[in-house]
Amino acid sequence: MITGGRIVLHVDMDSFFASVEVRRDPSLAGKPVIVGADPKGGTGRGVVSTCSYEARRYGVHSGMPISRAYDLCPHGVYLRVDHPFYAGVSEEIMAILARHTGRIEQVSIDEAYLDVSDAGSFPAAEALAAAIKREIREETGLTCSVGVAPGKAVAKIASDYQKPDGLTVIPPGEVAAFLAPLPVGKIPGVGKKTGEDLRQMGILTAGDLARRDVQDLIARFGRSGIVLHRLARGIDDREVRGREGCKSVSRETTFDEDTADPSVIAGTLAGLADDVAETLRAGGLRCRTVTVKVRYRGFQTHTRSRTLPRFTSDPETIRQAASGLLLPFLNGEPVRLIGVRLSTLEGGRTRQALIDEFLSP
Repeated sequence: MITGGRIVLHVDMDSFFASVEVRRDPSLAGKPVIVGADPKGGTGRGVVSTCSYEARRYGVHSGMPISRAYDLCPHGVYLRVDHPFYAGVSEEIMAILARHTGRIEQVSIDEAYLDVSDAGSFPAAEALAAAIKREIREETGLTCSVGVAPGKAVAKIASDYQKPDGLTVIPPGEVAAFLAPLPVGKIPGVGKKTGEDLRQMGILTAGDLARRDVQDLIARFGRSGIVLHRLARGIDDREVRGREGCKSVSRETTFDEDTADPSVIAGTLAGLADDVAETLRAGGLRCRTVTVKVRYRGFQTHTRSRTLPRFTSDPETIRQAASGLLLPFLNGEPVRLIGVRLSTLEGGRTRQALIDEFLSP
């Protein structure tokens, strides 16, 4: 079903920012830790960057307006994002991964794909994944979840399957059975709006989507329908990009609910800009081009770019450029996804060049 011989690991740190804060201050262990904007007693603007699993029990989640998080969990421990500190911990983790393969694609500050085809078999890859999890725990005090599969999309879904601290292995012969019962929302690219469109078509699970005539999907979603159909069948031929040739660094997020609130959209974009700036600096890189991506309802996607006067890795410069590019998109139309990409790169330590791609079709 999927290209032969490939074995891909997706390593995803568990509640990364919050876990790093607990590591820094052990007295926070077991408490609902919420990292993001200042809640200001429930009147603050901005969003939740991440939160501990204790906070999630109250309904708090990433991307949620910070004011809503405060309503749900007023007794939580609220901390501002400390990007430089998190980037340093991320470098520790990526250094551990680098011991095991030279083909690593870091897709955000807290997750990466590894091509471990050289392991030769899925049992050997499972043992390797267990060793990586153990080394990360012993050396950083943090936990991660790992998915092992023949392709990137299924590996990503698998890493989320048994969070936190999970390890899920899906050999080629088990891909279809693994995907079939999962809700369609587990498929990369299927957000709330697309999920609702699929439900209106009678498609509730990945199996339903895989069995549907692709022409029906094309009629509803255009070219994205082809991508969704392939992913539902576990078909994903994308290579794990090695560290050489880093051309861009990017980050995006899909809102749990479409929002037209400019403060939520702008606050989320600012956080993404800070994330990609820190990823850039961690790789010793500088950029000239900043691009903002906005997706409205119905998969209408638009981008705007700006070429800076000079190469930079300064977070404030990148944040201001991204914010300026966002303004024309704040037109009152609900937004489902936003992203930031930095390109036209120079410099860098080749062995630590970091790549992120927009996975959503």
